[in-house]
Parts: sequence; C-alpha cells; structure tokens
Amino acid sequence: MKRLFLVLLFSAGALFTSAQETKFPILDSSPADILYYPLNAAKDKSANSGPVVRVLYSRPQKKGREIFGVLEQFGNVWRVGANESTEIRFYKSVRLNGKKVAKGTYSLFAIPQKDKWTIIINRQTDRWGAFSYDPSKDVLRTDISVRKSAKVIQALSMTFEDTAAGANLIIGWDETIVAVPLSFKK
Repeated sequence: MKRLFLVLLFSAGALFTSAQETKFPILDSSPADILYYPLNAAKDKSANSGPVVRVLYSRPQKKGREIFGVLEQFGNVWRVGANESTEIRFYKSVRLNGKKVAKGTYSLFAIPQKDKWTIIINRQTDRWGAFSYDPSKDVLRTDISVRKSAKVIQALSMTFEDTAAGANLIIGWDETIVAVPLSFKK
C-alpha cells in the first residue's frame, strides 16, 4: 500500500511539474538588433538582391549616464554595444575607409577618443564584450572623426547612409556620431 501511495504521489508531482508555465528570461536592458545594407535587404526577395553588410549588436541605453569618457573610457577598447561583441558580416569584399576587408564575419570594436574613434575589425567572434579582445586578430584599424549630434541619442543606434562609393555605417549614442565609410561595387 505504501508503494502504491508513493507511486501515486510521484506521478501527481510529475504531472503538476509538467503543467507549470515555462519561465522565460526577462527582457534584456540592452536588446539585440540587426542592421542590413541595403536597409531593406532582409525583406527584398528579388533574385538579384542580397545584403552587402549585416551588423548584429546590442543597444545599451543612456539612462542619464555620461557615456563617452566616463562609462566608456577614452582610450579603451569597446565592443560598440553591450553584451556580446558586435558582429559585422561582409557578404563581399569591401573597403573600409580605403582599406580592404575580405568577405567574412568579424567583430567590430572601437577605441573612443574625444575627437576620433579607432575602428577595429577583428577575426575573433562569439565573445562576450571586449574582455577577451585579442589585438593579434585585428584585420584592420582606422581612425574616424567624431561629430556632435544635434540631440541626445538615448540608445546606441546604427544605420546606413548611401554614398556614391557605397555606404557609411552611422553609429550614434549620447551626443556622439561617427560615420564609417564603406566602399564596394553596387
């Protein structure tokens, strides 16, 4: 009788456990985002279309903080986002500020300064932050001038703007904007 009671008790417990609601993680305070060039590449289904560049990044919020020079220290390597290192994929070879980058998937880092950023394309991917950044894996480093935004940008944001030679990857947060020039055959 005791065995039957224990079997029924365990069966009831198993039923109760499997009937509980699945617990999902709460929304990240720096949600992930995906950016394509051309901007409509993910939605365009025509045979001759396809993306040239894809950027996967997390969008940290300002939350009243001073960002560059304080939260993100000048002179330190930054992952250009939050959480995992920002990933940039080139679907064909491009020139970034005049320097060739082969087709492939890379991490995008920056070293912010008051008047310029050093943009870094690095072979090491799938890393958390810049904590394990390895400069020996750098494919490219180039300096980009900084401009001041007309208004405060509350969340790290990226977009592309067309140029005659390709597109600029525009990165903005707080009162800072950088335009990273990419050239490629359209």
